[in-house]
Amino acid sequence: AAYLESEIVVAAGRRVQVEFVSANPTGPLTLGHGRQAVLGDCLARMLASQGWEVVREYYFNDGGRQMRVLGQSVRARYLELLGRAAPPPPEALADPEAAWPDEVDGLPVAFPRDGYQGDYILEIAQGIRAEHGEAWADDADEARFRDVAQAAIFAEIRATLERLGIAFDVYYNEKSLYDDGKPEETLADLRERGLVYEADGAVWLRSTELGLDRDRVLVKSSGEPTYLLPDVAYHREKFRRGFDLVIDCQGADHYEQFPYVRKAAAALGCPEEGIELVMNQFVTLTSGGEQVKQSTRRATYVTVDELVADVGPDVFRFFMVQRKAEGHLDFDLDLAKDVDWKKNPAYYVQYAHARTYGVGRKAAETGVALPEPDGLDASPLELPEEIDLLKKLGEFPEVVARAAQTREPHHLAYYLRDLAGLWKP
Repeated sequence: AAYLESEIVVAAGRRVQVEFVSANPTGPLTLGHGRQAVLGDCLARMLASQGWEVVREYYFNDGGRQMRVLGQSVRARYLELLGRAAPPPPEALADPEAAWPDEVDGLPVAFPRDGYQGDYILEIAQGIRAEHGEAWADDADEARFRDVAQAAIFAEIRATLERLGIAFDVYYNEKSLYDDGKPEETLADLRERGLVYEADGAVWLRSTELGLDRDRVLVKSSGEPTYLLPDVAYHREKFRRGFDLVIDCQGADHYEQFPYVRKAAAALGCPEEGIELVMNQFVTLTSGGEQVKQSTRRATYVTVDELVADVGPDVFRFFMVQRKAEGHLDFDLDLAKDVDWKKNPAYYVQYAHARTYGVGRKAAETGVALPEPDGLDASPLELPEEIDLLKKLGEFPEVVARAAQTREPHHLAYYLRDLAGLWKP
């Protein structure tokens, strides 16, 4: 109790931003995004329990090359539906690296070489044809196709998150950083501090002077910023918005860049210790003892929606958070679908939960009034099993506090399995 109280006193009145998922609207959420969604939401809930004022934030970019390719992919499928262009040959769909012919049966192949190939692209194109007919056929600009696709995909992403019981307070668009000139301001301030130089036509961050192993490019020779520059600007804005602590819940592919963002932001006056990374490793899906192959670009992967429909949101959430975030997660689909509570850890916990409420129902049926926890007289409970349960229940506040402090929600999953194990079949 003292530990818990001290944590709440420290956090009282302080604001923390937890940024997670942050997938660009180019397709449905993958299992990696799903793991991050559950992890970030659990972190936010734990921190809120300790007195933090928590803001859940989703950062996305609806510009750049990925979004252009998205628009081109939708336009290509739209033209195919109108018979204005040939679809890519089967071998190209099977292998994105295959050389594509310029024509198939006398029609130009309009699909981009690295385009998004999922069924959802075709569905968006079908929606455009249903609403606009052939009116967009001669529009060579992918922008309007991109905008329609972005709106449709983002609506699905939000619906997926809602099915998992996750709601964001802020959706932050990277474009707003550029509209406000923040990357340019950040670059100028880094230059003023002597942390920027030019070489090979590019603009570099002197990150070795910040204690890191090598310098990194901020602006390419083409004049296009790398991911690093807007990321530094974004983190600077987080503190300008009044947060005391910012937590980035990101995948392993961000691990290398994070130290550069943190050091550069600190050089601009942000508290280095106030920027944390909670990294989650990738998720593999197994079924029948074999790994299910996944390809994001070709959309031959199991989406979060599909998996939630298969196993339910409760099981999905439990499986995604029952392992340490830094560890690789193997999602066993057969186990997740197994309704035997003795095998499925999620059902094991739910079984104990149901038995607990069963006690309450039985008490009500027999006219026994259960006291409030603060007024409970536990002296009649003498059996070893009863004492063990009471002791374990008493650990809960400290387990939550420590899990919040270490940013490790998997401890709660361990605790719940241990608690459920104290119920005797």
